[in-house]
Amino acid sequence: MEKNPSLTTVKGQFEFFGEQKSSPCCNTPKSIEEAKSLPKTHLSFGYRAQGSVALSAIIGFLNPAIKPSQCGSPSQCLPLGFFFGSIQMATSLHRALYFPVKCCSTKESDNKKISVKVNGTSTAVSHAAAAKVEATGLKKPSPIDLAYHHVTFTAAVAAAANSLVQQDVAAERTRQNIPTEKQLADPFRQGFIVEGGVRYRQTVVMRSYEVGPDKTATLETILSLLQETALNHVWMSGLLGDGFGATHGMMRNNLIWVVTRMHVLVDKYPIWGEVVEIDTWVGASGKNGMRRDWLIRSRLTGQVFCRATSTWVMMNRQTRRLSKMPEEVRDEISPWFIETRAVQEEDTEKIEKLDDNAKYINSNLKPKWSDLDMNHHVNNVKYVRWMLEAIPDRFMENHQLSSIILEYRRECGSSDTVQSLCEPDGDSIPLDKNIRFLTGFSIAPEILDGSGLFGTFDKWPTRYTHLLQTKGEQKDEEIVRGKTTWKRK
Repeated sequence: MEKNPSLTTVKGQFEFFGEQKSSPCCNTPKSIEEAKSLPKTHLSFGYRAQGSVALSAIIGFLNPAIKPSQCGSPSQCLPLGFFFGSIQMATSLHRALYFPVKCCSTKESDNKKISVKVNGTSTAVSHAAAAKVEATGLKKPSPIDLAYHHVTFTAAVAAAANSLVQQDVAAERTRQNIPTEKQLADPFRQGFIVEGGVRYRQTVVMRSYEVGPDKTATLETILSLLQETALNHVWMSGLLGDGFGATHGMMRNNLIWVVTRMHVLVDKYPIWGEVVEIDTWVGASGKNGMRRDWLIRSRLTGQVFCRATSTWVMMNRQTRRLSKMPEEVRDEISPWFIETRAVQEEDTEKIEKLDDNAKYINSNLKPKWSDLDMNHHVNNVKYVRWMLEAIPDRFMENHQLSSIILEYRRECGSSDTVQSLCEPDGDSIPLDKNIRFLTGFSIAPEILDGSGLFGTFDKWPTRYTHLLQTKGEQKDEEIVRGKTTWKRK
């Protein structure tokens, strides 16, 4: 037995290899069931499939590790593994796969190659193969026929792929249980819609992995809770599409949310095991923006721990350019707007840009896959971590952040190399009321240091300016500017 040359039917989409063999199995199958019963050691199509009698895609391929002369039984051959789930799909393919391949004995002299053009490309086939094609009475397909077959096949595959995608999206939404209508309560997230049905409130318990060495919540925890409650607010509204907080109208316009500015004020940090309530709501910010505010307080005492405000705009998912707010999106979200502000004393002072002369610099920072969010850019919480890592640990051990302002310039991707710059504000060094200027006599340095008084003069600034930027061959590009204010623990 000898291997048949390949017959490429439609622009190289498929290459089928059959095995020459004299056998009754070469009869053309009359039905799907009969085709399924054929041995997998050969490829036998016969005539074009018509109507519901499709080429059932039960195609046997020889195991590459077995030579044709060794393939003596169906068990030695591997199935293609490409099965279509419906007769309709198979019938869509029958016009693309109509070259007949018949099993018969072949003489060695018939294996001489001749050049045949298929789709404008010269293909070497044997005299025997060419004779078999001619013997069937089928005419050589015209370029128009081939183009039609190619379009038919491509459309069928595209339709099948789109159907699978839609099934995956539907299954994902079922698992997520995304509501399509406004919900007033979510028992799983401990969330509720309050104050006239537009403000969202969620109860949260501080977990062990959300606190630092001092058993208080970290700034990253605070920022993550702000992000999570914002998404849950959209979730409860019934407006959530399949994007990262995007509404149905935004999804139709291929838009996503991006934050341009955020100001967080922390008066006191929650401790491990403490139960807090987080309120969040939205309001208008100019013509094309949206403001989102938060308030975190103790559920037990009502003491306010944190207040925050942010400004958001829309960006095209593909072009990554900022976009105006479409009217259909405005109609979706404007009923949720309220005028209450969490931060009344918002700082509008411009944040200065730093350069390579900054006192503290961390270079060669590389985003990891785990740093990316669902929009495939680095999450905002990661930016803050990079910023704070530029400040010496000695300062961080004795101070905690009380205010942070972030101004976002551009997004950061997984391939960017990031540099973090930090400059202390020399005018923010606090004066210790316990320090007394001694005049008229001196104290030996060893006495001063031994008594612990030396640390009294080791003062740190309480305000810092920050910059994250990408390092490029041509120029550096800003990612986010920041300003932090600190207080002693």
